[in-house]
Amino acid sequence: MTEQTGVSHDSTLRSAEATDGLPLRSFGLHDRRRPGTWPRVSVIIPTLNEERNLPLVLGAMPDVHEVIIVDGRSTDGTIAAAMRVMPDCLIVMQEGKGKGDALMAGFQAATGDIIVTLDADGSLRPQEIPLFVGALLSGAHFVKGSRALAGGGSDDLTHLRSAGNRGLGMLVNVLFGTRFTDLCYGYNAFWRACLEHIDVRCDGFEIETLMIVQAAKANLRIAEVPSFEKARVHGESNLRTFRDGFRVLRTIVTQRRTPPVHAPTLESLEHAIQSA
Repeated sequence: MTEQTGVSHDSTLRSAEATDGLPLRSFGLHDRRRPGTWPRVSVIIPTLNEERNLPLVLGAMPDVHEVIIVDGRSTDGTIAAAMRVMPDCLIVMQEGKGKGDALMAGFQAATGDIIVTLDADGSLRPQEIPLFVGALLSGAHFVKGSRALAGGGSDDLTHLRSAGNRGLGMLVNVLFGTRFTDLCYGYNAFWRACLEHIDVRCDGFEIETLMIVQAAKANLRIAEVPSFEKARVHGESNLRTFRDGFRVLRTIVTQRRTPPVHAPTLESLEHAIQSA
């Protein structure tokens, strides 16, 4: 079952501008399951030589439970920059390679009720985190950002990548009965208990597609929220359009042929969320 959630462009901007350095509870995101409480949010950021970009991301972070930096053995001052801006962040040294492997390491280290994935290049706005958390508290199991919804957009998406993303998204929608508006986007949030329903063993940029397809196969409640992608501030992306696009396509075809991950029932998932 796939749900779609959207808000107006104006309200998206207001929420994004209002959150700098403030705790999530400042925005009324109390946990409706337990009045007066709020979920613990773990933000996972994979890094590789992002010394100049990472401080911009951390400087805009709301007051969350924890920020986990998974570093792919950067050769610049990425780790020092992270500790300078956010001394209490958790540094995890990645043993393998690739974004998928880094996120897996972050998932294993996370202790929060909710996991949010962010990029370190400054393209994804941490100020949007309350929008994602709000959708989870409204009943979604998994929330993905969409640049295609009203209020979303991108200053970074090329015509070629946009066409490829639309084509791959249409293929997923046909094969898995979903209605996603934006497939290949790295801004996601989900209840940590969802990890029992998805198998995230991969090492590349196809990790986001793998997670969302497996969430759909497991019949998790998936919501989309508008998100605006800014252009990378410094340096060049490690993403390669044709290579990574082929890996996404291969992931889609493979997932069409494989059964859902054997996991506890959705009732068990709901109980785990309520008990978090």
